[in-house]
Amino acid sequence: MPQLEIYNIDKGKVGSFDLDPGIFEAPVRKHLLHAVVNWQLTKRRAGTSSTKTRGEVSGGGKKPWKQKHLGRARQGSIGAPQWRKGAIIFGPKPKDWSYSINKKTRKQALISALSLKFGEGVLFGLNGFELPAIKTKQVADFIKKFELKSALIIVGGMNENLLKSSRNIPNVKVIRVEGLNVYDILKYDALVMTQDSLERAQEVLKN
Repeated sequence: MPQLEIYNIDKGKVGSFDLDPGIFEAPVRKHLLHAVVNWQLTKRRAGTSSTKTRGEVSGGGKKPWKQKHLGRARQGSIGAPQWRKGAIIFGPKPKDWSYSINKKTRKQALISALSLKFGEGVLFGLNGFELPAIKTKQVADFIKKFELKSALIIVGGMNENLLKSSRNIPNVKVIRVEGLNVYDILKYDALVMTQDSLERAQEVLKN
């Protein structure tokens, strides 16, 4: 059974944690990672782009000039697309870009992402990350001690001090284990998980 060394925030080793090989040593299925990341990004699309059709632009109710004998091209409405401030043909309208993807695919992609990080040696375990006060320097010092370029920190429950202490550091993100997702795991160089979040993740993904 694979083991993950558990540290405190000062990088002192305090123990080890038994990892489930079916979750942290599973085959990395890149096509599932690709599918789920695309799904996540598509869900984030606002879909609020909007242009006006001929029925929505102002003006255009009257023919601008008579049909014949003026030596000019015939025109039916100043709301036509060739006119300045006219309508847009086949332009974007508000749209919901999201689509569904089955739970099994999402679960297997998440397992692949965790296995990838563990296989690359960039999964770190912590016994906890409790901070006595809101202070950005404490999180910055942690990142420096572990020599991390960027990190996704997963905690088991509410941790307001850590959340607020990290939000001004651009290369660090803190989320609860319930929000664990493929996109964020792949986006950051290192994955840092507290012991309680490891336990919870394994409990959920084993089922």
